[in-house]
Amino acid sequence: MLRKPTTLAAVAAVALSLLVGCSSDQDDAGDKKTLKIAAFEGGYGRDMYTELIAAYKAKNPDLDVQVQISKTLEDEISPNMKAGKFPDVVVLPPGRKAALSETLVKDKALEDLTGVLDMTVPGEQATVRSKLAEGIIGLGTNPYGDDKTYLMPMFYAPTGLVYNKGLFAQKGWQVPATWDEMLKLGETAKAEGIALFTYPTAGYLDSYFYALLANVGGNQLFNDVMTYKEGVWQTPQARQVLELTTKLLGYAAKTTVGYANEQDFTKNQQSILNDKALFMPNGTWVVGEMKDAPRAKGFEWGMTPLPAATAGGKRHLTTIIESVWVPTGAENKDGAKDFVAYLYSDEAAKIFAKSNAIQPIKGIASSVTGEIADFYQLYEDPAITALVGGFASTAPVEGVSIKTTLFDTANSIISGDKTVDQWQTALHEASEKLRQAGN
Repeated sequence: MLRKPTTLAAVAAVALSLLVGCSSDQDDAGDKKTLKIAAFEGGYGRDMYTELIAAYKAKNPDLDVQVQISKTLEDEISPNMKAGKFPDVVVLPPGRKAALSETLVKDKALEDLTGVLDMTVPGEQATVRSKLAEGIIGLGTNPYGDDKTYLMPMFYAPTGLVYNKGLFAQKGWQVPATWDEMLKLGETAKAEGIALFTYPTAGYLDSYFYALLANVGGNQLFNDVMTYKEGVWQTPQARQVLELTTKLLGYAAKTTVGYANEQDFTKNQQSILNDKALFMPNGTWVVGEMKDAPRAKGFEWGMTPLPAATAGGKRHLTTIIESVWVPTGAENKDGAKDFVAYLYSDEAAKIFAKSNAIQPIKGIASSVTGEIADFYQLYEDPAITALVGGFASTAPVEGVSIKTTLFDTANSIISGDKTVDQWQTALHEASEKLRQAGN
C-alpha cells in the first residue's frame, strides 16, 4: 500500500520519471523543453490519452512530451516521488485509497491554477473560464474554501445506482423511488435468489453517501458532515443515514466483501450484468470498463438516483469531478499550464468524448449519445438535484481518515464484525478530531 506523505518534504513522494531511459532534465535534443505528464488509466481507458498527446505534440513540435499512463499510478510513481522528481501535470481522480491528491492539498503542495481559468484556450478565442459549465468551480476545485483554484475539473459524470433495465422490464419491477420501496424490492429479489445491492469496492460508496446525506437532510446535513460540524454524526438525521444503509447492506451480495478490492472489483460489477445483484453505486465509466464483459440476455444499462427519504422527497445525483493538477515542485510550470488550458479545447473534448469521458464544458452533455446518454439525461429531471463536493481539507490527523471510517466500515457491516452503533461512534470521533484540526 502506498504510504501517505504527511509533510511538504514528504511530498517529494509525488514526483516521477515518466519515460524509461530519459532523464528528467535532459533529452537528446539538449535544450528542447520537456513536459512530463502522468495520467491515471481508469474506466475510460488509455487510448484517449495516446491520441490527445499526439495531437498536442503536433501543435508543439519543439516540445518533448513524456507521459506515463497507468492503472496503478500512485504505486508505480512512489519510488521516483521519493527522489524528488516531480511530474509537470497529473490527471488523477480524487477519492482513491492512496489519497494522493488529498494529501497534497493538506500539505499545500499544489500549484495555484486560478490564472489558467482566464487563459485563452490554445488555438481558440475563448478563455477556459468561459467554456466551463456554471457552478463547476467550487469546493471540489477550490479546496481551501477561497477563490483560488488548485484542482482543475477534468471529467464529470453522474453517479448513482446502476442496474439492468432489461431485468426490471422482464420481471415487471418498478425502480424504487423511496426507501420503503427499495427494501420491499429487496425481499422480492431475495425470494428469487437475487441480491438487492453490491459495490465494486467500498470506496465507491462516496457517491452513495453524499447523495443519501442530502436526500435525508438536504444541503444542510451534507455540508455539516463535509465540514465536520460539531456533533453532526450524533444527530437523528445522520443516524437515519447509517440505519438505512445498514438495512440495505443486509441485502448485499455475499460475494461483495471478498471481491471489493482493486484486483477483483470487476467481479462485483459483473454480478449486475449476470443478474446476480440489482443495484450498485457507479458512474458512466462503468459502461466502457465492462464493454467486453458477458451479460444476461436483454441487458441494458440504467442509472437511478438513490431513493428519496420520504415519498415525494428531493433526490440528489452525486456528480464526480476528476481533476488535473500541477505539483508545486514541477519544473515546467508554464508548459504545464498551457497543456491544462489545451485540455478544454474543442479538439481535446472530442477526443475524450469518444471514450465517454465528458468534460464540464458548456453544451457538451447534450451531444452525448449511446449507452450513457440516459445517464446524463438525469440532470434534466426537475426532481433531481446535482450534488458536487466532498469532505473539506484539514491539517493531517495521524490515524484518522473520515472516508475510511464512513466507506470501508460497510465491509464490516456486511460481515457482521461491526454494528451501526459502533459505526456511528467511530464517525463521531473521527469527525471531531478533524473539526479540531480544521480550526
